[in-house]
Amino acid sequence: MLLIVGGVAADLLGPEPYTGLPLLAAAPLTACMVFPFRTAAFTAVAVCVASVAVDLLVGRPAPALLVDLLDVALIGGIALWLNRAVHRQSRRLAVVQDIAEATQRAVLPSPPARLGSLSIACRYECAHAEALIGGDFYAVQATPYGVRAVVGDVRGKGLPAVSTMAAVVGAFREAAVQAPTLEELARRLDGVLERFTADGDEGPDALESFATAVFVQIPDEGGVLHLLSRGHPAPYLIRDGRVTCLEPTSSRLPLGMGLPEGDGPETCDTFPFDPGCCVLLVTDGVTEARNRYGVFYDPRIGLAHRTFPQSRDLVDTLASEVAAWTGGRQQDDMAILALCPT
Repeated sequence: MLLIVGGVAADLLGPEPYTGLPLLAAAPLTACMVFPFRTAAFTAVAVCVASVAVDLLVGRPAPALLVDLLDVALIGGIALWLNRAVHRQSRRLAVVQDIAEATQRAVLPSPPARLGSLSIACRYECAHAEALIGGDFYAVQATPYGVRAVVGDVRGKGLPAVSTMAAVVGAFREAAVQAPTLEELARRLDGVLERFTADGDEGPDALESFATAVFVQIPDEGGVLHLLSRGHPAPYLIRDGRVTCLEPTSSRLPLGMGLPEGDGPETCDTFPFDPGCCVLLVTDGVTEARNRYGVFYDPRIGLAHRTFPQSRDLVDTLASEVAAWTGGRQQDDMAILALCPT
């Protein structure tokens, strides 16, 4: 409306040869990007009427009146076509986002808020705002051996990474209740990923498909935490405002890359895990988040001297910390999983 009023005023008050035609022409183009089709069509018609009325008031000859009318009518028609195109694209994007959300819920369902004596919370954020799922993954499973959890990151991006991640998560859910040890669980996932890669048809990149992962197991009786790393960033133990990085004594190759010939038996590490502790598992979207000076975010500093009554508080605080550190410019997908005994 302001553009129409401004165009009319410029036509009536402006010196010749300057006219308000550019402002009138801009009105339907602006309306097509902001308003629904009916409002945009009304704006286009109003602009045509205003152009004719002004030309009659200032006494422009018929040829000039006709040229001005054709100009605004043509631009109004283009604006209405753009309005239709934009709304069609928006509907298609909404459908794609609905499918992506359904895929995320199917592949990465949120774990229960509580398993046994553990409070559980998770967070998944993609680097691209229009995407809901990527190659990072997490899963939590109650087993005869206690609660087992995994957080990992599949090599690559796009649909191939999502399909590989789905295979790994599905295999974890099945093997976690069967494998007697974390070492056996990791070996089973190794075999699943190697077979998935061999059976796939993803071109040369299929030969290099792998996933980093870190496994934790918390027995039902509590008191300890078992940890096994396959080339993934170490988790963090948080207690009484202190944040400790649980570095494994050895870290094997990522899942899907096999074990080096002649390598010794794989072993997991054990750490004390008493009430009041929280274990935090993350992907490199957290540990490699950079600020504008290129400095990496360090949870040992960002989360120090804080208390978290619930696992959800810990996850939400970490996500906010990373967003503030990067200035909202997330460089990589980010998965966070927290388990806290209560």
